Amino acid sequence: MGHTLKWGTLPPKNSYLKLLQLSVLAGLFYFCTGTTQKVTKTVKDVAVLSCAYNISTDELMRFRIYWQKEDEMVLTVVLGKVQVWPKYENRTFIDIANNVSIVMLALRLSDNGTYTCVIQKKEKVSYKLEHMNPVMLLVRADFPVPSITDLGNPSTNIKRIICSTSGGFPKPHASWLENGKELNTTNTSVLQDPETGLYTINSELDFTVESNHSFMCLVKYGDLTVSQIFNWQKPEPPSPSLNPILYCLIILLSIFGITAVIQWQRKRHAARQGERRRNGENMKMERISGSYLVV
Repeated sequence: MGHTLKWGTLPPKNSYLKLLQLSVLAGLFYFCTGTTQKVTKTVKDVAVLSCAYNISTDELMRFRIYWQKEDEMVLTVVLGKVQVWPKYENRTFIDIANNVSIVMLALRLSDNGTYTCVIQKKEKVSYKLEHMNPVMLLVRADFPVPSITDLGNPSTNIKRIICSTSGGFPKPHASWLENGKELNTTNTSVLQDPETGLYTINSELDFTVESNHSFMCLVKYGDLTVSQIFNWQKPEPPSPSLNPILYCLIILLSIFGITAVIQWQRKRHAARQGERRRNGENMKMERISGSYLVV
């Protein structure tokens, strides 16, 4: 690990290649030993990746600092001068006082990967490897809460619903649960936008409509999940329908019954009026007869 550079000279062209090779080997070593630092952030967030090494401002001229991502350079500090590669310009800077960290602004999905900090220190007239530290950056985009839509009935007593969500990262996995038990899905599709890298997931489920259900659509991406609940109440049994002939007969009988009642009431009213008229005439006759008797 003794790649050296003479003081006062810029790194030779093949030095970056050797540094990249060293960073890959270091990344593999730390990954296998399980000691790689992990930083998880969301898209457009800010990430601080630490080199886990302290350098005072007075000593900075004795060090060369290289930050690289896998097979590409990110930032270097040579003779106190900071150089940022084009892909990271205007959104990446170094914080020497904070363990030689780099600060990355407005994170993108393309920023996912393992970053390695390589520090060389001047010893007499040459530079030797002093420190190397890999950091794994995981950039995610959060999925919104899924929506569940009724797709109708593909067959008798069977209903189909679909659970959908989009605009997230990393690649999602969908499952349907009922009472904590995972169900078999009808069809699940996962699509990735070639431009943004964001994912869309759709998952369909068929179920019988003859009983009550409470389903959960669970979408997992990385260490995070989003979910939605769908409740189904079985339909009430339809009321027994009347025979059309019987229905018409009931209507006719009702009409006849109403007509008969009306006619009866009219006759009763007419009879009462006739009785009153007769009573009135009798009383009149009695008065006339009484008047003759008096005379």
